[in-house]
Amino acid sequence: MAEAVAAAPEDDEEVAGPRLSQLLESSRRLLSEVENTQESTNSRFIQEKVKQGLESLEKASRMMAQLDLFSSNEDLEEIASSDLKYLLVPALRGAFTLKLVNLSQRLEQVQSARAYFVDFLKQCKNYQIAKFDLPVNHDGTSMKKSLEGPTGSQQILVAMASHRQAKIERYKQKKELENKLAALESAVENGRADEEQVREYYLLHLQKWVTISLEEIESIDQEIAILKTRDISKQASTSQIPPQIIPPFRPFVLTRDATQAKVFGSGYPSLASMTVTDWYEQRQKWDTFKNSTVNFSQKAEQEEDQETKSEEDEEDSLHKRRNWDDWKDTHPRGYGNRQNMG
Repeated sequence: MAEAVAAAPEDDEEVAGPRLSQLLESSRRLLSEVENTQESTNSRFIQEKVKQGLESLEKASRMMAQLDLFSSNEDLEEIASSDLKYLLVPALRGAFTLKLVNLSQRLEQVQSARAYFVDFLKQCKNYQIAKFDLPVNHDGTSMKKSLEGPTGSQQILVAMASHRQAKIERYKQKKELENKLAALESAVENGRADEEQVREYYLLHLQKWVTISLEEIESIDQEIAILKTRDISKQASTSQIPPQIIPPFRPFVLTRDATQAKVFGSGYPSLASMTVTDWYEQRQKWDTFKNSTVNFSQKAEQEEDQETKSEEDEEDSLHKRRNWDDWKDTHPRGYGNRQNMG
């Protein structure tokens, strides 16, 4: 009974081992397909592969935690060569997370990816797989504190120069590691490599992903700064500019008769007191009244002129009669007639 109980965990580990390796290999294959495809990353087909890879790696992480595969108290030499590849799981999770496309949750996604890469780097640092410095916090607090003071600008220039040199060194190391991996890959994949070659192959893979993780974290920090600045500016714009209340559009109708005016209303601020037909009729009456007023005025002026003229004529005739009477008084009848004189 005791031997049967003791054998059970070994059988479970034998069953769990292949499943764990299958999960890792399937996720690595999916990542290679996603990175080497010509299709757009935000396509539904690629996003399905990204989600499948993340699900496989999540299962692998849970299995590794149950098996207690790695411990912070052990050295690199204590880890079996076949188990070294499982150290890649958090780095692969970070790579898949970066390829998720969701603009509304982009900040959370890149922050999660950064956490996965940092977890991977911490494990590699703990096992001394490669020589590198862990990245500072993405908010750059430690960098800001070190650059305060009068010599801050000079330190910035030095930091920029060292940063550029570190990128060049990482690029060279990455190319060298890829060449070594290419030389060992066929032997390991075909099962012709010995234990030492297999161990070297997996260690080279880990060192390559250390370089990839450092580069990805550097890009993530830049993207996080951009995303936070965009969110701050968006919040500031929404808080400073009060929402404009646009009054609803109120259509208006020019009514043609009184019935239509009662049904639809006038539709404009200064409400009309009559319809268009009423206004036209009133206009006609006004024009008729105006014309009649003008004719009456002209007739009155003519009558007044005639009356004035008649009065003047009467005065002239009266004046002439008076002069004639005066002339007759001073001149007897027949005065000046010389035709009948002998």
